[in-house]
Amino acid sequence: MTKATPPVWVIGDVQGCATALDTLLAHPEIAAQPEAQLWFAGDLTNRGPDSAGTLRRIRDLGSRAVTVLGNHDLHLLAVAAGIRKPGKSDTFCDVLNAPDADELILWLRQQPLAHHLDGYLMVHAGVVPQWTVQQTLECAQEVQAALSSDAWRERLGNMYGNEPNRWRDDLGRNKRLRIIVNALTRIRMCTRKGRMDFTLKGAPAPDADLLPWFDVPKRATRGEATILFGHWSTLGLMVRPDAICLDTGCVWGRQLTALRLNDRKIIQIEAAGLVPQGLVGE
Repeated sequence: MTKATPPVWVIGDVQGCATALDTLLAHPEIAAQPEAQLWFAGDLTNRGPDSAGTLRRIRDLGSRAVTVLGNHDLHLLAVAAGIRKPGKSDTFCDVLNAPDADELILWLRQQPLAHHLDGYLMVHAGVVPQWTVQQTLECAQEVQAALSSDAWRERLGNMYGNEPNRWRDDLGRNKRLRIIVNALTRIRMCTRKGRMDFTLKGAPAPDADLLPWFDVPKRATRGEATILFGHWSTLGLMVRPDAICLDTGCVWGRQLTALRLNDRKIIQIEAAGLVPQGLVGE
């Protein structure tokens, strides 16, 4: 007898909202499926009140949980490594000051930046139009290997900056790592020729040249996989055959969203406002 494939729930940006996550996981439809896989689209930490608790809850799910890293998670790693200083709006000092801080940081930097299964590719922000699914996975693995290495602090320090903003196969190691991180954890808009633009953080607006990354013509992943992503709270819930956005602004007082892959069932938990409304950040 063929073993049934367990259901998969994909969950948008938690960003330290551990109470909302607990409420979501206790929802009758999710709690009734203890065999279900739980995929997290990155940005587990920051801006919310309990980043440490969020990391422990997801880590303790063991093999049930699959997560990819988001830009806020990488920022936490950079602060932990002494590469960057916490910003005024950062709320992950509970991780840095925790008695199990070393364990939480080690677990976080061992997580991937992309996950692919059964026609779905999960990343935090998106992909550059030049990449196929296989290229995306290979590029993500380069960053994961760097973060898992003994030299992770040095490697992470070279991953910050907006340039280069267009993919080329002949980029050197540091430039490769930088553009891979930017594509997988920060991208929103691209030119029609596939050059990333980081100026827009709000909802997509009509533009003669700039397009949401998922609408760029001749995107190589189109037709290969449905891309699952978060990162774009001002875009909000978007469910299309080729792309699904699940960042519904929990930390901005809106919802934490889970979507079941097999039937596109959506469950949303309303979250109390945790920061002033109208703020938008990476």
